[in-house]
Amino acid sequence: MNKAMIELHDVSKIYQVGGQEVRALDRACLSVREGEFVSIVGPSGSGKTTMMNIIGCLDVADSGDYILDGLSIDRYSDRELARIRNHKIGFVFQGFNLLSRLTAEANVELPLIYQRLGMSERRKLVAEALHRVDLYDRRKHKPQELSGGQQQRVAIARALVTKPSLLLADEPTGNLDSKTGAEIIELFHELHRSGNTILLITHNPDIAKTANRMVQIFDGKVYEEVVS
Repeated sequence: MNKAMIELHDVSKIYQVGGQEVRALDRACLSVREGEFVSIVGPSGSGKTTMMNIIGCLDVADSGDYILDGLSIDRYSDRELARIRNHKIGFVFQGFNLLSRLTAEANVELPLIYQRLGMSERRKLVAEALHRVDLYDRRKHKPQELSGGQQQRVAIARALVTKPSLLLADEPTGNLDSKTGAEIIELFHELHRSGNTILLITHNPDIAKTANRMVQIFDGKVYEEVVS
């Protein structure tokens, strides 16, 4: 059996909103093994995105422990966490987050520039990532010249270009029509079959059920895990 990649132990995150305490996560527990495709499903405000931000090292828990690849996140410095985000984790967001002035290939190349890779290596990796999402022929187009589904494919290629061990997707079909959304979900399944570990956040139970394992979250609590 593959080893655990992600382990959350009694993780809590508390915000102060209008003078009141809001528990975005309340002693949440989760385990994801290498090679799994896991969905986290819950309504708006349930704590899904907070959980993803903590797993993606974009935020830190107020209490509890987050263990990534066998080591507690508490052991890492800010610089080391930035390196983890840039090398180990690929992010896909609902809003695509593409730079409008850049072409598709230039958007995909950005994480590699941060890694300070040479131009020839960057071009090779960008071409590979765009081929994986079947968008290489649109590499010279800017976001406004692409459909919503194509923009999300560019965003996925950008997440894949650093060859991360974990792919985090937060409502990746939220801005897409149902047909295009289904195509994007099928792409995630293709990526999973090729070996990627995927954690997909969604409010849509039908999308969540397509994963190999579904985790339900409500009011910051993980209530149950359903194996599909």
